Amino acid sequence: MRTGTYAGLVSAIVLACAGVVGLVLHQPWLFPSLGPTLMVMTETPRQPAARPRNVIVGHAVGVAAGYLALVVTGLTGAPPVIRTGVNWQFVLAAALALGLTSFVLQAIDMPHPPAGATTLIVGLGLLNKPGELGVILLAVVLVTAGASAVNRLRGVRNQGEPVEQGPRQRP
Repeated sequence: MRTGTYAGLVSAIVLACAGVVGLVLHQPWLFPSLGPTLMVMTETPRQPAARPRNVIVGHAVGVAAGYLALVVTGLTGAPPVIRTGVNWQFVLAAALALGLTSFVLQAIDMPHPPAGATTLIVGLGLLNKPGELGVILLAVVLVTAGASAVNRLRGVRNQGEPVEQGPRQRP
């Protein structure tokens, strides 16, 4: 199966699974950064950013940095930016959240660029309550496990090397 077909099919199925969980639990199990995460894991599974630990740690750092940015700027109880409009506090929160996320992930050598979307989701107040932050992390674990499992069935590890020994085959 061609990479594009594979990536599209797996991404759609795994994201739909997260959506079904959200429907059943009446929780926001779908949010924008899951899309890029699934695309990285299915389109470029051998890249460091596609490693399951990078994915989970990346989003966890993004959640923490986003929430810290809200605390520092005094926005933890504020309505989200889409309701209030952009102000200097949200500009500062977004810049702080993204800068901190990028810095930490590079410092610990665990890049995962889609975590930049997660940190902005939190830092702009779109999902910022403790229960919502937990749901973000649970949804990330679900899609990471799903994409990793399908990749392994296909013979590809998300750890930078093929499962089977022998000549490398194009995904």
